[in-house]
Amino acid sequence: MAAQAARGQGFNIFIIAQAGRLQIEALLFAASLRATNPGLSARLYIGEPQPGPLWPADPRIIDPAVRAMLEELGATFLPFESRHFGSAYPYGNKIEGLFALPEGEPFVFFDTDTLITGPLATVGFDFGRPAASMRREGTWPELELYGPGYGATWKSLYDKFGLDYASSLDLSQPDEYWQRYLYFNAGWFFHSCPHAFGRRFLDYALAIRDDPPAKLALQSLDPWLDQIALPLAIHALGGGRPGPGLAGLDGDVSCHYRWLPLLYARESDRAVQVLEEIAAPQPMKRLLRQSEAMRKLVYQGKGEKLRAMFDRDDLPRKEQKIRNRIKRAKLWLR
Repeated sequence: MAAQAARGQGFNIFIIAQAGRLQIEALLFAASLRATNPGLSARLYIGEPQPGPLWPADPRIIDPAVRAMLEELGATFLPFESRHFGSAYPYGNKIEGLFALPEGEPFVFFDTDTLITGPLATVGFDFGRPAASMRREGTWPELELYGPGYGATWKSLYDKFGLDYASSLDLSQPDEYWQRYLYFNAGWFFHSCPHAFGRRFLDYALAIRDDPPAKLALQSLDPWLDQIALPLAIHALGGGRPGPGLAGLDGDVSCHYRWLPLLYARESDRAVQVLEEIAAPQPMKRLLRQSEAMRKLVYQGKGEKLRAMFDRDDLPRKEQKIRNRIKRAKLWLR
């Protein structure tokens, strides 16, 4: 009932953008949202980190043509200060930027390297029960021969924050198999209030970074810190793994492609179609050609050559094998 009610509820869409690759991705995100959701009432906000001591260079989008195009596509810029992460951990932007959003208004965060490929109105958001993307591999923790296992590592984090560890487990998965433990990709997540969510996310991320449990002594936190803190924040706020109502995300409604070569290698025909259609108009083309990947893969047609290298019905299980094959073909363009 709550999920169905949320479909008609207004909400904010939030991405992060700054100078460089992310401004190109922001153009693609905003254009794909406009093309596939013409009647959507949701508002698109772009969080933009501001210059400060944690950024050695100005992170803002200074190209006026890019800014104008994003605003023409319906985006509103939200500046925010980097107080904890900055250039040392840019993934922290998705945490600190949440506080720039209107308090008390439901939001959906998307990584900027995402295309919207279908109607978001079909997604059953229940903003009172947060969830996040399950399109992930078992990237963390990385187990050492004589170190703690998955269970002991994750339990140490739940214990640190006074959370119920047992209720987070997927008991259909075997003990010490990584999918038994609550772990997300931070490519999308949502909640009823960005400030309430942001406070949990930030507090947990800083505590893990600055005072990790002893069981994490052998673990790398970079770049995994956001994905370590995210399931803890979601669990603490009464959320968990996404249900079938959210299947359109990472499905028919959104595509978290991450890098354009990976989009051509493994994503759906629909995702490629949306990309090439939104990139075709001349005003967009002039801006997107700043990107070598866009120039060569989209406008020079090398993306189709790359796509022909892979069978989408029989892809390698590990992403690294896909990357290696693309690199051997000299088509790993960024």
